[in-house]
Amino acid sequence: MPYEQRSAAPIAWIFALMVCFVGFATVSASADDLGPPVGSIAPDIGVRLDATGMPRTLADVMGKNGVVLMFFRSADWCPYCQAQLIDVNGGVAEIEKRGYRVAALSYDSPEILQTFTKKRNIGFTLLSDPKSEVIDLYKLRDPQYPPGSRAYGVPRPIIFVLDKQGVIKAKLYEESFKVRPPVTAVISKLDELNKGL
Repeated sequence: MPYEQRSAAPIAWIFALMVCFVGFATVSASADDLGPPVGSIAPDIGVRLDATGMPRTLADVMGKNGVVLMFFRSADWCPYCQAQLIDVNGGVAEIEKRGYRVAALSYDSPEILQTFTKKRNIGFTLLSDPKSEVIDLYKLRDPQYPPGSRAYGVPRPIIFVLDKQGVIKAKLYEESFKVRPPVTAVISKLDELNKGL
């Protein structure tokens, strides 16, 4: 092999590794930009109907230390969302012991949320955002679904931890909508935040 080709080979490998590293960094950086940043005041959700059709505000769903506010795609047709909601339901008592309540919001109608709540005995508040107004306010609308699609208007799934003043203290999410942070990760994050109280 000529010298020029031998010396170019390691450079090509280094370049390829740099491209991969920059690619991973870019994915991570874009994920960090998902929704409002940590440290900012969370956008107000206004008045949303819960699974029983009762109007709720952010203040209504707050615990003494704050709220775990989840955005999910659909309790009707998304199996990953259904699994996540069931998982979180298993940790609600632990979350509430830490002074937080849980509220989860999607574009589902109150009727769909009520059906799921009754079927799975969900013990926390599910909120309806049928026009994706709050989803858009949080800049979470998943752009891959065009108008007319069943999934048009769904959010990218994410969990925010808000303190009593509505300040975003933490965000938990995964790159793929098929993977969700487990409730154990939420509880660990609350423990970490409560150390600072």
